[in-house]
Amino acid sequence: MVFAELFLMLIIILIAAEIFTNALEHLGEKLKISEGVTGSLFAAVGTAMPETLVPLLAIFAGTQNAQLNEEIGVGAILGAPLMLSTLSLFLLVLAVVKKRGLQGHFTPEITGFTRDLNFFLLAFSISAVALFIPHETPAIRATMAFSMIFIYFIYIMLTLRASAALVNDGHATSADEKMFLARIGLPENMPVIIFQLALGLALLVGGAKGFIHGVEHAAPMLGISALLLSLLIIPIATELPEKVNSILWIRKRKDTLAFGNITGAMVFQGTLLPAIGIMLTPWAPQKEVLAGIVITLVATLWLRLMLMRGQLKVWHLIMNGVLYITYLTIVLS
Repeated sequence: MVFAELFLMLIIILIAAEIFTNALEHLGEKLKISEGVTGSLFAAVGTAMPETLVPLLAIFAGTQNAQLNEEIGVGAILGAPLMLSTLSLFLLVLAVVKKRGLQGHFTPEITGFTRDLNFFLLAFSISAVALFIPHETPAIRATMAFSMIFIYFIYIMLTLRASAALVNDGHATSADEKMFLARIGLPENMPVIIFQLALGLALLVGGAKGFIHGVEHAAPMLGISALLLSLLIIPIATELPEKVNSILWIRKRKDTLAFGNITGAMVFQGTLLPAIGIMLTPWAPQKEVLAGIVITLVATLWLRLMLMRGQLKVWHLIMNGVLYITYLTIVLS
């Protein structure tokens, strides 16, 4: 019964992702904004809501077991960027390797992609340093947390500022297919677009929540701790929206949207959520936590290094998959 529920929730998430991405493309086209803004801000934040809610609910409205709540919160906070920077990027390889080959190229808009990676590396490095700041110095930890929030604010401003120039250079968001609700006779105007977006997002959140519920029931069968559950299993469920949306876009050769959806979510979840974790959880260098942060930073640095060389080939992202397996080996051994 539990696994039947998991399968049903997976189907709901897949359908919801199609509805959401379809409406998002029409919204971006209507607003005349760049694919970078659509992918890195709108899609990234919108589809990041399910995994954002998990640590917040755990910390602020979890069970009566405070330690359990903190473990779930820390694991969910760090599990999301870990999954995005490793497994999610590797799935893009599987989505295109047949058509593009291992020597084929990914072609996201470079300036926005580089900006996403740079801001994530800066903020997530601060969260790594915060692991070693004693709790007896709350002022220092609070300063680091607020600096990460400020970093995300600057990131939003720069991303929006770059939009107009990118549109002029041919990177405007365009919708290739008719909007789903328009196919049943509704007008293709802003209220209908917003309604379809809300419908898709509601289904994404509901599907992810149901998936998490099923995973939590399955966890005792697997004999996994709350920290490992939140680091490994919950992100698989909550990151499905990003994975599915990016795979849909990468198969349509909309590489900027596909990568922006992932790296934009990394910036969102590598700034605001760790800031909450630093202030409201133990945020200490446990084996699973420290390994997760290090693997995430290495995976992102690898991507950044490939960009510095001037090109991003399909096979480059295989390394991100290898790093995810490395993490599993470390924490499960």
